[in-house]
Amino acid sequence: MSSGRGPPGLHDMTSGLEFMATVLLGLLALGLVAYLVTLYNSLIQVWNNIGKAWGNIDVLLLQRNDEIAKLIDLSRAYVSYEADSLDALTRLRMRYRTVKGTARKTTTENAIGASMRGLTRVWEGYPDLKANEPFLQIQERVSALEDAIADRRAFFNETVQIYNVQRERIPQVLVAALAFRTHPYLDLPPLAASMPGPRV
Repeated sequence: MSSGRGPPGLHDMTSGLEFMATVLLGLLALGLVAYLVTLYNSLIQVWNNIGKAWGNIDVLLLQRNDEIAKLIDLSRAYVSYEADSLDALTRLRMRYRTVKGTARKTTTENAIGASMRGLTRVWEGYPDLKANEPFLQIQERVSALEDAIADRRAFFNETVQIYNVQRERIPQVLVAALAFRTHPYLDLPPLAASMPGPRV
């Protein structure tokens, strides 16, 4: 007599199919998680490359900012009416030393560069400053630092470009939307070329 469960062995076969489907879904879920972890790790790798590239340029930028401080000090006696610009540049230099993260440092350094370009135009109007020997020596040190910075800036910006492109690719964009923001480029045209005084 039938118990209403169907032919003998059908229940065992149905249970086996359910088990296989559960195992298959579990494997698919595990594969998806592994794929997402791989995407995340690839983004972390290129993000860390930005940090390494920044480490190569940061030392030179700090040295350059120290030289800029000396230029500011020398300039104060000549361009006293530009005190606000000099003070703003000093604040930017101090912020550079305190901000954390390459994105914030890059943005701050870009602001320093823009401020310096404005001051170089002001310095053009002061022949006594342009003839000042310490000013010229500092200008030469800044020029030498900027040559080294230019090479490292190119490498840094290439690294940033690789990161920015990778974070915008499909499917990485799905993972990147959770925690990875676009990183700014370092925009530092040479200051020394626009600075007053003779170039050697």
